[in-house]
Amino acid sequence: MNSTLAVWLLLLLGFVTANLPFFSERVLLLGPLRPKKALGWRLLELLLLTGLTVGVGMLIEARIGQRSPQGWPFYAVALCLMLTFAFPGFTWRYLRRGRDD
Repeated sequence: MNSTLAVWLLLLLGFVTANLPFFSERVLLLGPLRPKKALGWRLLELLLLTGLTVGVGMLIEARIGQRSPQGWPFYAVALCLMLTFAFPGFTWRYLRRGRDD
């Protein structure tokens, strides 16, 4: 796999997984359907999906070449990137549709 293609696929995966919690009413995306899921559940799902995305990125990095050790700044930037990617879903769920929908 080309490294440029891998980066773009990982960014696309990050964007999709960051917005999934805001478009689903299921707990942890697979659990029981709830009429109104709280913001806390959505943030927990976002955190878990961030870990999944980082794991897939590390797997891709290991397949392309040598995996580099990462410190806390890497994980802080990854979390901030996922929060930025989640903005469209958050806007759709809480700002455009309102809290009553």
